[in-house]
Amino acid sequence: MTVTDVQVRDPRELLGDDLWVRTITLMLRDKPLWDRVMAERVLGQAVAYLITAFETWDIEPGMEIGCGELIDEGVHALILDTANYRTLCERYMGEGRFLDHIPEIDRKADGTVMRTAAVIQQHGFEIDWPLWERDAVKCTPCAPGAKCH
Repeated sequence: MTVTDVQVRDPRELLGDDLWVRTITLMLRDKPLWDRVMAERVLGQAVAYLITAFETWDIEPGMEIGCGELIDEGVHALILDTANYRTLCERYMGEGRFLDHIPEIDRKADGTVMRTAAVIQQHGFEIDWPLWERDAVKCTPCAPGAKCH
């Protein structure tokens, strides 16, 4: 296998069609100025972000990743649907495990957003760079040292 043979992970496939459609519907309800294309772009990046957070939770302690405000809209759409979010956590982290969402009040401006996009890309996801670049200088921060996203 060469470097160009790397398979890109599909957020919709990883989330599952039913939850994908449900979450897009919730996002369109809550963001009336968004169209389906925007909702799907944001959700795809949010799923990639969360799955990367799930998969690195125990493996890479201390790695602080954080998305910007735009991607965070998709993250919130997923975590506010708590029963489905709990199931998603367990699917990727193991039974009974849950990744808390503990945001700090102040946003960081330390390059975390773009570093996070690079980490997600290293975990096999395609990055929609314009969505990440929009918030490149202001991260939605997690409490440092807290095992959260």
